[in-house]
Amino acid sequence: MQVSSVRNPVADLLELGIRQTNRIFYQLEPTELIAQTVASGQGIITSNGALAVNTGQFTGRAPKDKFIVKDELTTATVNWNDFNIPVNPGVFDKLYEKITGYFAGKDVWVRDGYACADPAYRVNIKVITETPWANLFAYNMFLRPIEEELDYMHPEWTIIQAPGCLADPATDGTRQANFAVVNFSRKMIIIGGTAYTGEIKKGIFTILNYILPQEHGVLSMHCSANQGEKGDTAIFFGLSGTGKTTLSADPERKLIGDDEHGWAADNIFNFEGGCYAKCIDLSEEKEPQIFHAIREGALLENVRCYTGTTDVNYADKCITENTRVSYPLHYIDNALIPSIGNIPENIFLLTCDAYGVLPPISRLTPEQAMYQFISGYTARVAGTEAGITEPTTTFSTCFGAPFLPLHPVKYASMLGEKLRRHKAKVWLVNTGWTGGAYGTGQRIKLSYTRAMVAAALKGQLDKLAYKDHPVFGFSIPESCPGVPAELLDPSNTWADKAAYDKQANELGQKFVRNFEKYADQATPEILSASPRI
Repeated sequence: MQVSSVRNPVADLLELGIRQTNRIFYQLEPTELIAQTVASGQGIITSNGALAVNTGQFTGRAPKDKFIVKDELTTATVNWNDFNIPVNPGVFDKLYEKITGYFAGKDVWVRDGYACADPAYRVNIKVITETPWANLFAYNMFLRPIEEELDYMHPEWTIIQAPGCLADPATDGTRQANFAVVNFSRKMIIIGGTAYTGEIKKGIFTILNYILPQEHGVLSMHCSANQGEKGDTAIFFGLSGTGKTTLSADPERKLIGDDEHGWAADNIFNFEGGCYAKCIDLSEEKEPQIFHAIREGALLENVRCYTGTTDVNYADKCITENTRVSYPLHYIDNALIPSIGNIPENIFLLTCDAYGVLPPISRLTPEQAMYQFISGYTARVAGTEAGITEPTTTFSTCFGAPFLPLHPVKYASMLGEKLRRHKAKVWLVNTGWTGGAYGTGQRIKLSYTRAMVAAALKGQLDKLAYKDHPVFGFSIPESCPGVPAELLDPSNTWADKAAYDKQANELGQKFVRNFEKYADQATPEILSASPRI
């Protein structure tokens, strides 16, 4: 057995039950991990210097194959549902024995990192992977300890990822051969049968969404965040395709993080040390910060190059639309390091409303904010499928349902309490359609959306006249610098006002029906923000 490390990790692996391995590579630098990946034929270097790999069968997360061990700790605390799927401890034990035994005779890559930029909430993580490029992903995405810390750094949580380790559904208690299992009592995450690296990232996000609210009173959030020159912080909630990354990437403001944050008593802080950005249709013009972050050390997943070249064709969707790139946060020129910001002054809830109903920007009361936060609404169009032209409604509670082990009302109540205490302003921003639904109306110009967000951040919307939306009750500004006034009230942009009223009521009814599953635990103040049908 050959060991490459700054310290000998054999004892750690033996303690975990991983024995008789071949070579152990501990805490390798990105250049070494990249060289190993290329040498083994698992990836190529693209013309911009990034490493490109293919994650195989799985090019995205498999939420139906992610499980949480149901035991004395979690039985009464986890909100069991279609995303938080229970398995008994025996299922975990059997899979754990299988995945640790799988490494016998194989090379193994080991890395120590941590989550949470605020030292008060730091969670040390040991990541054990079957491939060097998965270890590069962990280097990019988790916070990186300095070398002097490694000798006394002890992991609180361990992730073991082995794409080649397959479960047998008939005997292992899984749905199919791939699995991701979180065990809160043993503080372990085991991932088998899938090489998609997002399972590593979102596994840790899941455990932080359990630990931080319960043990520390910290609101965990699926959001991006940035900070202005005067130290004013803004956060952006939103599902995929709503503009969360685009709008938070502002050259006039420092980026705190693009995806996962905690809101503590006196600050907000990034959970991660890197970014995991979508890169489908990426261009220097549309996303200059992401475009320039794709260089040596970045990891591209499931992209294709132009024939006969190593130039990435970002428009190619042959493998998946979910093409991704991971890179360290400091690859963004105006990143805030350490990634800790002040209490947010402005909060943006982003939605891409393909029905053309919601205003391009509106101000919310704390009650409306909690209701919209729990709802987590957006509507998209499956434009890649022939014949499908109708919007598809999506409600993902707290803008991150698959990663929330606790009941959504827990997170919403914490948000409401913080809004009242700190008097943060909340804005609902529609980056979708106006003048009609998809197929009739048109997408709101990004330049207008940027102007509205900028006006909110500068306080230019604070003293304007407002009017209430008749169905949703949101306060709509009657003017905004840099934006045509007629665009602000969506009913004004429809040629048929009666058709708008009908569509608004239908969307309101979708909200009401979706919220029924939360009504029994929601407070009267949250319920009061329901649409008026």
